[in-house]
Amino acid sequence: MNLALALLIDAIVGEPKAVWTRVPHPVVIMGRCISALDAWLNRGSNRRLKGLVATAMLVVGGLLLGIAIARIPVVGLALEVIITAILIAQRSLVGHLQAVVTGLDRGLEPGREAVSHIVGRDPETLDEAGVCRAAIESCAENFSDGVVAPALWFAVAGLPGILVYKVVNTADSMIGHRTERHEEFGWAAARLDDLLNLVPARATGALFCLVAGSMQAFRVMLRDAGQHNSPNAGWPEAALAAALGVAIAGPRTYGGVTTESPYMNAEGRRGATAGDISAAIGLIWKAWGWIVAVAIVVAVLELT
Repeated sequence: MNLALALLIDAIVGEPKAVWTRVPHPVVIMGRCISALDAWLNRGSNRRLKGLVATAMLVVGGLLLGIAIARIPVVGLALEVIITAILIAQRSLVGHLQAVVTGLDRGLEPGREAVSHIVGRDPETLDEAGVCRAAIESCAENFSDGVVAPALWFAVAGLPGILVYKVVNTADSMIGHRTERHEEFGWAAARLDDLLNLVPARATGALFCLVAGSMQAFRVMLRDAGQHNSPNAGWPEAALAAALGVAIAGPRTYGGVTTESPYMNAEGRRGATAGDISAAIGLIWKAWGWIVAVAIVVAVLELT
């Protein structure tokens, strides 16, 4: 029942700015730890080994913290629910997506500015359809990383599970890049993040197909997922694209460099609109509802 409560709290409360402007968000604290390890260990030779040590330290830290909190009598249960709610990002994701819709209602530049908060590509290269495709891709990947994966790892291993997942996922976003500085040092974090998202990404894609009631989306997912350069992101992206009837991905520009990537659901409409983003928001709320329902059913079965 703790997972269902956490999902509901996140959906209702979200990320209250009044709180996080006064105290650091747990993910911010994780980021500071990762930055400190990066500054301390990412130098000299044997950087891949040092990155492995840094990743192991983060995992052990997450495990020990989760176990310690969960063992606090009475208060530990409440903290477990609150921390889990904080580490699930459904309401935050919906807010960012809605901001893109609202921005596009005012014009292309506000839409570009809004989407720049959730994607890494150069927003100034995007036309309106490109902004919408980028938002839909982010919706798919972030629903997997920010909702399904945390919920699944909490269900598997409780608070230690979700803390380990979030610190590894945060490390991947910070140091898991193929840059001169981080290609070796971030290798372990990136590979572990791939492993931890292996099941959640595929579950997310299947869930999108389920809530859309579309066998065609399922077929497109199986066909196109492997075309993505990530071992995981293609599954939810292809499924969501097919569920919405749009083509996403394709050529993208990062830091002035254009990457030629195949389209997910290439037969879909390439002229994605703000209406498609709104449809994606509706779909992830339906998917969220299924997760809550399953969490409640499992909790009831455990009590009987």
